[in-house]
Amino acid sequence: MNKIALDNNLSALMLGWEFPPYISGGLGTACYGLTRAMDKLGMQTILILPKLTPLRFGDAKSRKHNEKSEANFLDFNKVKFHTVSSYLQPYTQAGRYENDWNMSHSATIELKESANKAWSHHPAKTQIYGSDMLSESYRYALQAAKIAEREDFDIIHAHDWMTFPAALLIAQLSGKPLIVHIHSTEFDRSGENVDQRIYDIERYSMQAADTVVTVSNYTKNIITNRYLVPSEKVEVVYNGVDYKSPDEFCSHNQRSKIEKIVLFLGRITMQKGPEYFLYAAKRVLEKLNNVKFIMAGAGDMFYRSVELTAELGIGHKVLFTHFLRGDDVDKAYRMADLYVMPSVSEPFGIAPLEAMRNNVPVLISKQSGISEILFNALKVDFWDINQMANKIISVLRFPALHKVLQDNGSQEIYKFRWEDSAARINNIYKKAVTIVNNS
Repeated sequence: MNKIALDNNLSALMLGWEFPPYISGGLGTACYGLTRAMDKLGMQTILILPKLTPLRFGDAKSRKHNEKSEANFLDFNKVKFHTVSSYLQPYTQAGRYENDWNMSHSATIELKESANKAWSHHPAKTQIYGSDMLSESYRYALQAAKIAEREDFDIIHAHDWMTFPAALLIAQLSGKPLIVHIHSTEFDRSGENVDQRIYDIERYSMQAADTVVTVSNYTKNIITNRYLVPSEKVEVVYNGVDYKSPDEFCSHNQRSKIEKIVLFLGRITMQKGPEYFLYAAKRVLEKLNNVKFIMAGAGDMFYRSVELTAELGIGHKVLFTHFLRGDDVDKAYRMADLYVMPSVSEPFGIAPLEAMRNNVPVLISKQSGISEILFNALKVDFWDINQMANKIISVLRFPALHKVLQDNGSQEIYKFRWEDSAARINNIYKKAVTIVNNS
């Protein structure tokens, strides 16, 4: 692989709400991969995270402990970490939001005015807002802005809607350019049943930002059409995948020679299309009997999915594992003969790349960002359960097709490099800073 050399590094204040080893989904994986690649390229980053669970940060001399996951987590040279005491919880459903606080123009002004007050007297510093995500994002904004006052940075980089109020406030107070990074929109998560308050946060933040970064052209189209953001303001930066040598997965292949395994691995929510996976499974089992389906994940449709397997009469053929972490994720891939991602709306889709990294053929939804640039994969409309079933059957029945997808896919993943994504981000930083400085 070619090494990338950057000639002008800027310092970024990055705002996130999920990061390994404590993650709930793809955004945490993406933030870790991007930040680690930025670190390797020598880019300076100040990362502010909610303190969901005890995290331990320190300098190089103090980063010694016994937990393997945290050892990898803390392996950074150019990243400075801050945590904010917060109850931000990823992937909470819109229906659970109870506060009527709305991120509009007036709310943004309120944030700015609040930050200019004496921080020690602001009630948001000490009050706990429980599971109310909108209030939590407001409180996170105030505390993050206080941290930002003590730091020196050139640009602000915020990931997804829960950090946008903080990013807007810090941008207003500092005058620094703002990059908002869209990994998922309210339309992806909720379909047409959007929470207006979250949509308003997303729309205002994208329109106020200097640059909007999306993870695919699929998402860019949603942003330009649904949020009315000018196309020239939106930059596409595809995600990458962490590589492993072939020896790390081939020598530990756990595929059964008796039964075929078809894997769904992801959040069990409307966005991920679990019901389409199960309806297709029903069709497959009408043709093939030596197949089992694994659903690895958790979410608000978990129990409904369990009930659906019973209604379809396939409960004995479907195994639910709940949420998997760490090595268990790779173990699940290594058991599978095929990975299926039937997402209704998937901004990118890192999981298919993780499957291919583990030598597993993939079948992906055409309604996904990864389908734009991934060629050695089978593709289907998420709603077409007959075609989905037919393609699953073809991979399981025909070893030659399985072998071609397996071999070509495991080679194609090497074009998805986090270092390339980080270099693109660096160029976006430089362009945004130059425009602001010259304006």
